[in-house]
Amino acid sequence: MEPTADQITAYHEAGHAVLALVLDRPVKCVSILPDREHLGICEFGKRVYRPSEDWLERKILIALGGIAAESRLTGIYSWDGAARDYQYVRRLAIQRAGERRAEKLERRLLAKAEHLLAEGGNWLAVELIAAELLHHREISGRTALHLFERGCREAADES
Repeated sequence: MEPTADQITAYHEAGHAVLALVLDRPVKCVSILPDREHLGICEFGKRVYRPSEDWLERKILIALGGIAAESRLTGIYSWDGAARDYQYVRRLAIQRAGERRAEKLERRLLAKAEHLLAEGGNWLAVELIAAELLHHREISGRTALHLFERGCREAADES
């Protein structure tokens, strides 16, 4: 059965949230309530980066988390639906690698985002957050964190 537009959006936003949490970026809220500009949104809290951290790569990975989760659900990359994320990723990739090597960097980091979502309980966390979004349409960052930790815990218990 084909996933609905709401399911795709829920997985997309859950992918952003889970990768943010994996990479220690606080999540403020996650929503699949559409507005004029977005079908959904994952809003992040402030984080202090240490100089040794690769903040640009983290931003790219979190931005790619949505399309990575969505494609794992649907089997396709809907770049048209994720155009804002893609434009943001492209801008950051050009900043890091230059115009000629940006696409190669994007592919490498998309593969890394997919790998991170498949690791441990991260995919279970995406499923839990997406289910909660489909039920409530919007969740707090605290709820997202709770579901992320639950997914990781349940996966560890199964190992």
